[in-house]
Amino acid sequence: MIDAGVADIVAAMTPETAEKILADMFAPWVRALDMRIDAIGPEGATLSIPVTDEIARVGGIVSGQALATLADTAMVFAAIGHYGEFKPVATTNLDTVFLRPGAGERIACHARVVRAGKAVLFADATMIAEPSDKPVATATATYMVP
Repeated sequence: MIDAGVADIVAAMTPETAEKILADMFAPWVRALDMRIDAIGPEGATLSIPVTDEIARVGGIVSGQALATLADTAMVFAAIGHYGEFKPVATTNLDTVFLRPGAGERIACHARVVRAGKAVLFADATMIAEPSDKPVATATATYMVP
């Protein structure tokens, strides 16, 4: 059940209202990635995370776990943007392809809904290293819409 504060903000989906959903509805370990919602709307969502020591592995590159979490979360927000409101969705499949080491200042993730049915939603995402603008990873996911 959505609390009253979140229910009030879903009517006008902006990055600021989506940030409130992220703060109120997502697990602390997801929020610990310090995600920023840069854009959200019917066409999709763009989230980004800073490249920090906390998410780096040997060699100073962003860990695959952090990238997969960023992609999954961005695709959930693409679904929120698609619906224009918060709807809980459940990840049933997540496939991440790592293209090159994630390094730089931030990793941006551009996500979109590919197809939304009554019970299932399909989404994809591309992660880009900033400021180099080089692709780091791609992801696809399937979500159950309760």
